[in-house]
Amino acid sequence: MLEPRKKETVIQIFAPMSGTVVAMAQVDDPIFSQEMLGKGVAIRPTDGRVTSPVTGTVSQMFDTGHAVALTSDDGVEILIHVGLDTVTLKGVHYTAYAKQGDKVSIGDILIECDLDAISASGFDTITPVAICNSDDFASFHMPTGNLICAGDEMMRLTKAT
Repeated sequence: MLEPRKKETVIQIFAPMSGTVVAMAQVDDPIFSQEMLGKGVAIRPTDGRVTSPVTGTVSQMFDTGHAVALTSDDGVEILIHVGLDTVTLKGVHYTAYAKQGDKVSIGDILIECDLDAISASGFDTITPVAICNSDDFASFHMPTGNLICAGDEMMRLTKAT
């Protein structure tokens, strides 16, 4: 007897920032480069505006405004971390526009930051975008090396249902 074919659901994740998409392995932080928080990509940003890459809910907005976690309506858990070790800036150069529990749509502004000031303070502004529940997905399409604008498709995940 043949097994029923599993239905696959394709989920799009849009770019939260404009910049160049790079492989997570190029992030100079083992938490991200070794994908300890999940698979994903990073953006070398050209603009300090962070927008929602999905329609969903803000799971956590860090008090410092340097990172935000979202859960999409499709069940994708996403962490956007603006810069490396930037928690030590204690919110300087960051403004958060969303809070935990907020419903967001693709393109809604979440955070604004001053990339030049962050860099001048000695911090790398590379922005990892990690899928924290990566094990829930059968495949990932995450092209790198491309210039991308906020709101462009950045990742495509496939979930067997």
